[in-house]
Amino acid sequence: MHYLVIEGNIGAGKTTLATMLAKELNAKLILEQFADNPFLPKFYKNPERYSFPLELSFLAERYSQLNNELRSASLFHSLTIADYYFMKSLIFAQNTLNGDELQLYKQLFSIIYSTLPKPDLYVYLHLPTNQLLKNIQKRGRYYEQTITAEYLNGITEGYFDFFKQHPEYTFLVIDTSKIDFVANRDDFLKIKSTIFDQHYKKGVNLVSL
Repeated sequence: MHYLVIEGNIGAGKTTLATMLAKELNAKLILEQFADNPFLPKFYKNPERYSFPLELSFLAERYSQLNNELRSASLFHSLTIADYYFMKSLIFAQNTLNGDELQLYKQLFSIIYSTLPKPDLYVYLHLPTNQLLKNIQKRGRYYEQTITAEYLNGITEGYFDFFKQHPEYTFLVIDTSKIDFVANRDDFLKIKSTIFDQHYKKGVNLVSL
Protein backbone atom coordinates (compact mmCIF):
# COMPACT_ATOMS: atom_id res chain seq x y z
CA MET A 1 0.00 0.00 0.00
CA HIS A 2 1.32 3.43 -0.96
CA TYR A 3 -1.65 5.79 -0.66
CA LEU A 4 -4.18 5.51 2.18
CA VAL A 5 -7.19 7.77 2.74
CA ILE A 6 -8.88 8.11 6.14
CA GLU A 7 -12.32 9.67 5.75
CA GLY A 8 -15.49 10.18 7.75
CA ASN A 9 -18.19 12.68 8.58
CA ILE A 10 -17.53 15.86 10.54
CA GLY A 11 -16.37 14.84 14.03
CA ALA A 12 -15.59 11.20 13.18
CA GLY A 13 -11.92 11.47 14.16
CA LYS A 14 -10.37 11.12 10.70
CA THR A 15 -7.68 13.76 11.20
CA THR A 16 -6.73 12.37 14.59
CA LEU A 17 -6.42 8.82 13.31
CA ALA A 18 -4.54 9.83 10.17
CA THR A 19 -2.07 11.79 12.30
CA MET A 20 -1.59 8.94 14.76
CA LEU A 21 -1.04 6.37 11.99
CA ALA A 22 1.41 8.61 10.14
CA LYS A 23 3.46 9.08 13.29
CA GLU A 24 3.38 5.38 14.11
CA LEU A 25 4.38 4.31 10.59
CA ASN A 26 6.64 7.22 9.61
CA ALA A 27 4.29 8.01 6.72
CA LYS A 28 3.87 11.22 4.78
CA LEU A 29 0.80 13.01 6.16
CA ILE A 30 -1.60 15.15 4.13
CA LEU A 31 -4.12 17.07 6.23
CA GLU A 32 -6.94 19.11 4.78
CA GLN A 33 -6.25 22.83 5.05
CA PHE A 34 -9.53 24.46 5.95
CA ALA A 35 -8.92 26.56 9.06
CA ASP A 36 -8.13 29.72 7.09
CA ASN A 37 -11.03 29.44 4.63
CA PRO A 38 -12.84 32.80 4.99
CA PHE A 39 -16.13 31.38 3.69
CA LEU A 40 -16.51 28.62 6.27
CA PRO A 41 -17.77 30.64 9.26
CA LYS A 42 -19.99 32.65 6.88
CA PHE A 43 -21.42 29.44 5.41
CA TYR A 44 -22.48 28.04 8.78
CA LYS A 45 -24.26 31.34 9.55
CA ASN A 46 -25.83 31.80 6.11
CA PRO A 47 -25.65 28.57 4.03
CA GLU A 48 -27.90 29.78 1.22
CA ARG A 49 -25.71 32.77 0.42
CA TYR A 50 -22.26 31.26 0.88
CA SER A 51 -22.65 27.63 -0.29
CA PHE A 52 -21.39 28.16 -3.81
CA PRO A 53 -18.28 30.27 -3.05
CA LEU A 54 -17.44 27.94 -0.15
CA GLU A 55 -17.60 24.79 -2.29
CA LEU A 56 -15.61 26.39 -5.11
CA SER A 57 -12.91 27.54 -2.70
CA PHE A 58 -12.65 24.04 -1.21
CA LEU A 59 -12.47 22.54 -4.69
CA ALA A 60 -9.55 24.78 -5.63
CA GLU A 61 -7.73 24.31 -2.32
CA ARG A 62 -8.10 20.52 -2.28
CA TYR A 63 -6.96 20.13 -5.85
CA SER A 64 -3.95 22.38 -5.36
CA GLN A 65 -2.87 20.57 -2.19
CA LEU A 66 -3.39 17.01 -3.44
CA ASN A 67 -1.84 17.70 -6.83
CA ASN A 68 1.29 19.09 -5.20
CA GLU A 69 1.56 16.56 -2.36
CA LEU A 70 0.77 13.36 -4.28
CA ARG A 71 2.96 14.13 -7.27
CA SER A 72 6.03 15.12 -5.30
CA ALA A 73 8.14 12.05 -4.70
CA SER A 74 9.27 11.43 -1.13
CA LEU A 75 12.64 9.84 -0.44
CA PHE A 76 11.78 9.34 3.21
CA HIS A 77 8.25 7.88 3.12
CA SER A 78 6.93 4.84 1.27
CA LEU A 79 3.37 5.47 2.52
CA THR A 80 1.19 8.55 2.20
CA ILE A 81 -1.83 9.01 4.50
CA ALA A 82 -4.43 11.71 3.86
CA ASP A 83 -7.36 12.71 6.06
CA TYR A 84 -9.57 13.43 3.05
CA TYR A 85 -10.14 12.41 -0.55
CA PHE A 86 -10.97 14.74 -3.42
CA MET A 87 -14.38 13.11 -3.90
CA LYS A 88 -15.31 14.74 -0.58
CA SER A 89 -15.76 17.98 -2.51
CA LEU A 90 -18.63 16.57 -4.55
CA ILE A 91 -20.24 14.80 -1.59
CA PHE A 92 -20.47 18.02 0.40
CA ALA A 93 -21.45 20.11 -2.62
CA GLN A 94 -24.38 17.81 -3.38
CA ASN A 95 -25.61 18.43 0.14
CA THR A 96 -25.40 22.22 -0.10
CA LEU A 97 -25.91 23.18 -3.77
CA ASN A 98 -28.76 22.68 -6.20
CA GLY A 99 -29.94 23.67 -9.65
CA ASP A 100 -27.57 25.44 -12.03
CA GLU A 101 -24.91 25.94 -9.35
CA LEU A 102 -24.68 22.19 -8.70
CA GLN A 103 -24.53 21.37 -12.42
CA LEU A 104 -21.72 23.87 -12.97
CA TYR A 105 -19.90 22.53 -9.95
CA LYS A 106 -20.17 18.94 -11.23
CA GLN A 107 -18.69 19.96 -14.58
CA LEU A 108 -15.71 21.61 -12.92
CA PHE A 109 -15.28 18.71 -10.52
CA SER A 110 -15.22 16.08 -13.27
CA ILE A 111 -12.52 17.90 -15.21
CA ILE A 112 -10.25 18.09 -12.16
CA TYR A 113 -11.02 14.71 -10.59
CA SER A 114 -9.82 12.66 -13.57
CA THR A 115 -6.30 14.03 -13.21
CA LEU A 116 -5.64 12.97 -9.60
CA PRO A 117 -4.18 9.65 -8.30
CA LYS A 118 -6.61 7.20 -6.69
CA PRO A 119 -6.02 5.67 -3.22
CA ASP A 120 -5.03 2.03 -2.66
CA LEU A 121 -7.43 1.83 0.29
CA TYR A 122 -10.20 4.17 1.35
CA VAL A 123 -11.08 3.93 5.05
CA TYR A 124 -14.32 5.47 6.28
CA LEU A 125 -14.81 5.93 10.03
CA HIS A 126 -18.49 5.57 10.82
CA LEU A 127 -20.15 7.01 13.91
CA PRO A 128 -23.85 7.55 14.72
CA THR A 129 -25.01 11.13 14.30
CA ASN A 130 -25.49 11.68 18.04
CA GLN A 131 -21.84 10.81 18.67
CA LEU A 132 -20.72 13.09 15.85
CA LEU A 133 -22.64 15.97 17.43
CA LYS A 134 -21.03 15.28 20.82
CA ASN A 135 -17.55 15.26 19.26
CA ILE A 136 -18.25 18.49 17.39
CA GLN A 137 -19.42 20.16 20.59
CA LYS A 138 -16.46 18.82 22.53
CA ARG A 139 -13.78 20.17 20.18
CA GLY A 140 -15.44 23.57 20.35
CA ARG A 141 -14.95 25.17 16.94
CA TYR A 142 -17.37 28.07 17.20
CA TYR A 143 -18.41 27.99 13.54
CA GLU A 144 -19.40 24.31 13.80
CA GLN A 145 -21.80 24.68 16.70
CA THR A 146 -24.77 25.34 14.42
CA ILE A 147 -24.31 22.06 12.49
CA THR A 148 -27.52 20.03 12.64
CA ALA A 149 -28.23 16.32 12.73
CA GLU A 150 -30.06 16.70 9.43
CA TYR A 151 -26.95 18.15 7.78
CA LEU A 152 -24.74 15.34 9.12
CA ASN A 153 -27.25 12.70 7.98
CA GLY A 154 -27.13 14.17 4.48
CA ILE A 155 -23.35 13.96 4.44
CA THR A 156 -23.42 10.32 5.60
CA GLU A 157 -25.89 9.45 2.86
CA GLY A 158 -23.65 11.18 0.33
CA TYR A 159 -20.65 9.07 1.35
CA PHE A 160 -22.56 5.80 1.12
CA ASP A 161 -23.98 6.76 -2.27
CA PHE A 162 -20.41 7.41 -3.41
CA PHE A 163 -19.33 3.95 -2.19
CA LYS A 164 -22.13 2.27 -4.14
CA GLN A 165 -21.32 4.18 -7.32
CA HIS A 166 -17.63 3.23 -7.35
CA PRO A 167 -17.19 -0.56 -7.08
CA GLU A 168 -13.73 -0.18 -8.61
CA TYR A 169 -12.40 1.23 -5.32
CA THR A 170 -11.58 -0.70 -2.15
CA PHE A 171 -13.59 0.78 0.72
CA LEU A 172 -13.20 -0.20 4.36
CA VAL A 173 -16.05 1.11 6.51
CA ILE A 174 -15.17 0.81 10.21
CA ASP A 175 -17.79 1.27 12.93
CA THR A 176 -15.82 2.95 15.72
CA SER A 177 -18.76 3.66 18.04
CA LYS A 178 -17.56 1.15 20.66
CA ILE A 179 -13.85 2.01 20.75
CA ASP A 180 -11.72 5.01 21.69
CA PHE A 181 -8.52 4.87 19.63
CA VAL A 182 -7.37 8.22 21.03
CA ALA A 183 -7.44 7.37 24.74
CA ASN A 184 -6.89 3.62 24.49
CA ARG A 185 -3.67 2.28 22.96
CA ASP A 186 -5.14 -1.19 22.49
CA ASP A 187 -8.03 0.27 20.51
CA PHE A 188 -5.59 2.16 18.33
CA LEU A 189 -3.58 -1.00 17.65
CA LYS A 190 -6.83 -2.81 16.87
CA ILE A 191 -7.85 -0.28 14.23
CA LYS A 192 -4.31 -0.16 12.85
CA SER A 193 -4.31 -3.94 12.44
CA THR A 194 -7.75 -3.84 10.83
CA ILE A 195 -6.45 -1.43 8.19
CA PHE A 196 -3.02 -2.89 7.48
CA ASP A 197 -3.06 -6.59 8.36
CA GLN A 198 -6.05 -7.69 6.31
CA HIS A 199 -6.74 -8.04 2.60
CA TYR A 200 -9.95 -6.48 1.35
CA LYS A 201 -11.79 -7.04 -1.91
CA LYS A 202 -12.89 -4.21 -4.15
CA GLY A 203 -16.19 -2.62 -3.20
CA VAL A 204 -17.48 -1.99 0.32
CA ASN A 205 -16.03 -3.95 3.26
CA LEU A 206 -17.79 -3.47 6.61
CA VAL A 207 -16.04 -3.97 9.95
CA SER A 208 -17.32 -3.29 13.48
CA LEU A 209 -14.74 -2.95 16.27
